[in-house]
Amino acid sequence: MASTASPVEALSLNDPSLYVDRELSLLAFQHRVLEEAQDTANPLLERVKFLSILFSNIDEFFMVRFAVLKQKAAAGPDSAITEQLERIRIAVQRLTGDAYEAWREIEAALRNSGIELRDYSELTNRESSLMETYFRQVVYPVLTPLAFDPGRPFPHISNLSLNLAVAVRDAKGVERFARVKIPDTLPQLVPVAMPDQPAGSRPALIWLEQLIIENLHALFPGLEIIEAYPFRVTRDAEVEIQELESDDLLETIEEAVWQRRFRAVVRMQVSRDIPEHLLETLIANLELDPRDVYRVDGPLDLSRLRQLLAVDRPDLKDAAFLPYTPPELHPKSEDDIFAVLRRDDLLLHHPFDSFQPVVEFLRRAAVDPDVLAIKITLYRVGRNSPIVESLLSAIENGKQVAVLVELKARFDEESNIEWARALEAAGVHVVYGLVGLKVHSKVALVVRREGDTMRRYVHLGTGNYNPTTARLYTDLSFFTSDEQIGADVTDLFNYVTGYSAKNEFRKLLVAPINMHEKLEELIKREIGHAERGAKAHLILKMNGLEDLHMIRLLYQASQAGVQVDLVVRGICGLRAGIPGVSDNIRVISIVGRFLEHSRIYYFHNDGREEIFLGSADLMSRNLHHRVELLFPVENKRIMARLREDILAKYLTDNRNARHMLPDGSYEWDKSGEPGLDSQAQFLAR
Repeated sequence: MASTASPVEALSLNDPSLYVDRELSLLAFQHRVLEEAQDTANPLLERVKFLSILFSNIDEFFMVRFAVLKQKAAAGPDSAITEQLERIRIAVQRLTGDAYEAWREIEAALRNSGIELRDYSELTNRESSLMETYFRQVVYPVLTPLAFDPGRPFPHISNLSLNLAVAVRDAKGVERFARVKIPDTLPQLVPVAMPDQPAGSRPALIWLEQLIIENLHALFPGLEIIEAYPFRVTRDAEVEIQELESDDLLETIEEAVWQRRFRAVVRMQVSRDIPEHLLETLIANLELDPRDVYRVDGPLDLSRLRQLLAVDRPDLKDAAFLPYTPPELHPKSEDDIFAVLRRDDLLLHHPFDSFQPVVEFLRRAAVDPDVLAIKITLYRVGRNSPIVESLLSAIENGKQVAVLVELKARFDEESNIEWARALEAAGVHVVYGLVGLKVHSKVALVVRREGDTMRRYVHLGTGNYNPTTARLYTDLSFFTSDEQIGADVTDLFNYVTGYSAKNEFRKLLVAPINMHEKLEELIKREIGHAERGAKAHLILKMNGLEDLHMIRLLYQASQAGVQVDLVVRGICGLRAGIPGVSDNIRVISIVGRFLEHSRIYYFHNDGREEIFLGSADLMSRNLHHRVELLFPVENKRIMARLREDILAKYLTDNRNARHMLPDGSYEWDKSGEPGLDSQAQFLAR
């Protein structure tokens, strides 16, 4: 334990070389996503999917993580920040270079499979004529060329927009600059469908910007088109919300979302062969650091490849599957869901187990005459939410409904504002969140009158109340009628909806109140078992590990002889396998068909095992700056499933798992036979 460490050991755990840079660790995860696109064992359109996800992830990295570092650099000279920015630029150049090389391989494979992406120059005269007609009828009415000259200022370039930098020459020989935005409301890959094309045949596709470039003369009649090149900007999206100075949090966040549109440009992507004079015009007017220009050898913004996922080629995709629904939770079951939960706790492992029972739990609560109140936290619910429909139905049926809608959920602010207003208009008690904290916990409480007593039914999860992402992310749902957990959840809602100085809970670990302290106690308890010669084992599955105090505790656990298995999807600031420091720590990262999103914390406790599930990662933001929840699973049957089925499969995966090396890099060794794919095994079960 920390108190028994020698001065040398204490000093060694403060050595910066023991910790992986957070941003570079995140980029390393993006490289693992790229590996899935490169892997020819994956179906071809799934490789396209991973490439699209990669480029979306890189966009978010620049909008948030890179932007924060740029803000710090602008605040004053800092050689460490400057060096970090340069390391990131080099890593991104390498990553995107590898990604475009992968795209060229995938594009060739698509062509061989009958999905043909062509350059405009490859079209026949008849095809070109057809595309010109499409341009006039569909594309041309949407376009708005914007000139830049002494009478007209440089146009605003919106975040993540794809544009053309166009040079034109008038009859007097004067050259001018203009910008044309590529509309994101139109298909980015345009089918070249011939009228007499045989039924069932697949048309070729061309990029929308190529079609527009070839028809620019229609936008600038009487002018000579000298040249046109695509460019794309990424803006700083990390707006500081002045909550303490706010009288109305909703209006403050609306204002912050509006301001985000005009934040500084932190990256510009351009065609590799763009002329220097056009590039200089863009750099000067966008006030961009030239080091943040990224030349691209191929189409800009490959996140647009997601359009190909709609192609009807099941032979090029993962096999479809039907999520499992326990018979007692089936909508047509004669079992009452509340009677089921009185008998036993329930665990669902999404997406292998259906998310529909969660929706059904709230739907039935909304119409049950004995249900008096429903309370829920909403972080990312998505559009057309059946969860929100149930809450609105509950209000219509006379229930008390309280909803915490977290308005500060990044990039979901506008959607959440809309839901908050819709719920308020229906009479729901809506809370927008807490000043200075994001509410990230996933919890729903149903209060039901049963005879002379009130019983509480609780759903606790590791993922959002979003049926769409529930089909794409691995998450866990837990249902219980445990009275102590129900009482804790009631206290939690009182904390987030009212005023409460609550600092103790019966069973729940709640951040920022007691979670950090309780997790430290649990890890130190395991260290104590190891020091007494007993078996000591930690298995911690999460999305990210970055909190320095927690990393040091895990290093101390390793030094004491605790076996530490970490399943960390993304950021991991700890280095595994360092002699004398982390010999007993194994770190694996699993990237597969589904995004690993569940959090599981297992403590062997000398045979008296304890398992916690919840919404929190071991990140400083989760432990100290969010309202997070970890809850115990005490049902022996469910504990056995978590330990012997779910965790065991993750730890023996040799198909999707990458193992961290002592230098912080990852090794993907697929040589093991037979190939054990944890997600495939969950599907098969």
